[in-house]
Amino acid sequence: MRLFLDSSVLLAASGSAKGASRFLITEAAARGWELVSSDYCQEETTRNLSKVGRGAPVNWLEKIEPRVRIVATSVSLDKPLVFPKAKDRPVVIAALEVRANWLLTLDEADFHLKLGREVYGVSIATPGEFLLEQRARGLL
Repeated sequence: MRLFLDSSVLLAASGSAKGASRFLITEAAARGWELVSSDYCQEETTRNLSKVGRGAPVNWLEKIEPRVRIVATSVSLDKPLVFPKAKDRPVVIAALEVRANWLLTLDEADFHLKLGREVYGVSIATPGEFLLEQRARGLL
């Protein structure tokens, strides 16, 4: 299963050893989850690491970034995408481009309220919602 991680998830995982975001990172390989993000999200993450804690830069470099495949952002799409937040369009497009099964984000206002729970077959959820769904299906 391919999970696309928004910068909010990468920041949360870097800033705290507890919580669903870090659990995703640490458990991905054992569960067969492929973690993917984009260079766009990577740049946003590195720019904001100092805002989430003193240990966040080291956690990012040593524990988070090595476990996530970073892809180049290509802002082209062969489908219409009506999404009012220009800064978040590259995130959605990159998730579609890598054929992610899930787009995981903590930015519920910009993603869930604007796009709903799915866009072109990619499910959108918070890390916690994703993990609860996996548990409900008996996969966790």
